[in-house]
Amino acid sequence: MTKPRPSLEKPTLDKYLDKVTLNEEATHHVLRPWAGIGLGFLFLLVSVIFAAAYVSEEPKYLIILAAAAVAGYMAMNIGANDVTNNVGAAVGSKAITMTTALIIAAIFEVAGAVFAGGRVVSTIEAGIVDAAQMPSGEAFVWVMMAALISAAVWINIATWSGAPISTTHSIVGSILGSGVAAAGFSSIHWASLAGITASWTISPLLGGGVAALLLAFIKTFIIYREDKITAAIFWTPILLAVMTGAFATYFAVIGIEKVAHIPMTQGILIGLAVAALTIFAARPWIARQAAGLDNRNQSLRKLFQLPLILSAALLSFAHGANDVSNAVGPLAAIVANVNGLAIVSTTYVPLWVMLIGAFGISCGLLLFGPKLIRVVGEEITKLNPMRAYCVALATAITVIIATSLGLPVSTTHTAVGAVFGIGFFREWYTRNSKRRLEYVRQKTGQMDFERRIEHSPEESHRRRLVRRSHFMTIVAAWVITVPVSALLSAAVYTVFAALFI
Repeated sequence: MTKPRPSLEKPTLDKYLDKVTLNEEATHHVLRPWAGIGLGFLFLLVSVIFAAAYVSEEPKYLIILAAAAVAGYMAMNIGANDVTNNVGAAVGSKAITMTTALIIAAIFEVAGAVFAGGRVVSTIEAGIVDAAQMPSGEAFVWVMMAALISAAVWINIATWSGAPISTTHSIVGSILGSGVAAAGFSSIHWASLAGITASWTISPLLGGGVAALLLAFIKTFIIYREDKITAAIFWTPILLAVMTGAFATYFAVIGIEKVAHIPMTQGILIGLAVAALTIFAARPWIARQAAGLDNRNQSLRKLFQLPLILSAALLSFAHGANDVSNAVGPLAAIVANVNGLAIVSTTYVPLWVMLIGAFGISCGLLLFGPKLIRVVGEEITKLNPMRAYCVALATAITVIIATSLGLPVSTTHTAVGAVFGIGFFREWYTRNSKRRLEYVRQKTGQMDFERRIEHSPEESHRRRLVRRSHFMTIVAAWVITVPVSALLSAAVYTVFAALFI
């Protein structure tokens, strides 16, 4: 008599608990996006209440409260889209976790906006529209309101589409569109608009070129050396010095330009002094970090983790200091002009306005930033700490070089262009570097490695290291940002003019 086979089915209670767990997971997955949206609306409500505490005595204060809500919405979209470029490379290289990156960026964005953010900003961004040609102060207020709404909506659409864009270009295009709708084409400063257009190509090409050169340097002098660790001990302090010197110059000349003006010459001297101190301090630290490491590429990544964390913090601080004005500038203009509706070209930014912008950026980053952080750091091309370091350093160096030459650049375009530059350079290097091919032959014994790449279309396609779909989507979004935001803003202003003016 055979024994009955034991049942492989789970007991009824276990199956019931599995269903409950699956239900909970599905519910959590569905509700997670709505939780972010709900928290976002909560922040906008807090912004309105916060603004009401300061402007309850102002005439037409309802307009200011509405503008505060829209500025908060704009700030959240800047955080969800623009800030991701500061930490995306560090997250993609696994130097820091997503949670750590979000916390670092949120803290330093607020610090940069509050402590180094401009207290006086241009209300007509980049001099695009002549304020003197506005038909009235009331029209000027609605120009700013339309610009805020349309820029925020366009950035939101770009974020949802997975395209990192320049928030500065968005607000410039929006002010352009509503300004033209209010005062006509004669009010446009075409020279300034030409500079903005030029930055579409200047920023990513400069960033990509500098990043590729840096990676080529690291590959030549560290990665493909016989004794990698000794080479890293010698060159890494110098690379760290370049980074700290570049950031010191960046902060001195650009990061605090609205608080204190430092000429480029003095800024470079400050950067050189910081670089010298970095070499002196970093050499013993790098030697200790490198002690006992194996002579392989994986060991080198450890030496670049701390510099990446530092660069993410510094880039976030600089971004908060500079780009917060994209959200609070129009709001400050509305606050200043609603009393008597007088038109001014520059506006003092009250602290409460700056706080809405600062915390709005951090709120948007925490709630909606992870999507684009993954796009920039993981989905365009594969990054490790050394490649990510090249992206961060290239961004700072490119902005400094362009500023010294008087060229308009976008930090967003520069950072994303650097990521593309890294990927395309690796594709070229894979096919053409004799040093790398010889290194691969020695390590793997694959003597036909070069021939397989050259003569096999499938192998060549497989070794594409940049996702073309992301490349086309992001470039298309860059090209249409100014015209789309301008058209949207003109339409919004036309509606406002028909209803309120």
